[in-house]
Formats: sequence, structure tokens, C-alpha cells
Amino acid sequence: MWTTGPQFANAIELGKAWGFEYKTVAFVWDKQIHNPGRYTLSQTEFVLAFKKGRFPSPRGARNIRQLISIRRSEHSEKPEQIIEGITRMFPQQKKIELFARKNFIGWDNWGLEIPDTKIKITSQDDAASSAQLSFL
Repeated sequence: MWTTGPQFANAIELGKAWGFEYKTVAFVWDKQIHNPGRYTLSQTEFVLAFKKGRFPSPRGARNIRQLISIRRSEHSEKPEQIIEGITRMFPQQKKIELFARKNFIGWDNWGLEIPDTKIKITSQDDAASSAQLSFL
């Protein structure tokens, strides 16, 4: 789940209300552009990891970097590297992007601004290949 610093606690509560258990901060996005904040300059967003039930299996890559430093682009547009990282970590599990602005192959994409064109995730083939090799 994407969140900002001021909404961090609300995001955890929402995840719990949906029946998930908060586990960790999966990704920190350094947007390289800051906004004035109340306490410090705000230039990061977070992806929180929640789970329900057992950890998904088979598991893919475990060496995905938590910190992504990519310059912010269009309003609310998130970096594709996060989608790539999640795809590599969980190559065979179902994935959904809520309030999506892009249409990623291999993901369910839900949102009002999704174009018809699908975007191939760069690491998707590599992730599927490595998962098959790792779990043979």
C-alpha cells in the first residue's frame, strides 16, 4: 500500500481494517523533488507490506532494494521499478494495482486513468525464469 509520512498511521489502520497484518516498509521512494512539510521537507513516499495468512509460495527474488531514488514525474504517477521489484519478489502470485495510471502485463490494474496499451515489466521474464530455476 502506498502512503506518505503524514498518512502512515492511517494506512496501517486501513490495512488492519481490511483484515491484513502490517509487516514492514517494503519500499521507500526518494522522489528527488521536495515539497514543504510541516516538520521536514517531504520528498519520500512509502510502500507498506501487509499479509493475510501464510507467506506466498513459491517465493522469487529476495535481494530487491528497499530504497528507490527516481525523480518524480506526473502527478501521482509511481515508479515502474516498484512494480518490477514486486513482480520479481512474487513472480507467480496474483497482483493488483488499485487506482492505477498504467496497465501492466501480469497485473490486474484498476483505475479510471488506465490506458488501453499494456506495459511489459522489464524484469518479468527474468523473474519467471529465475523462479522456475530456483524451485525445480
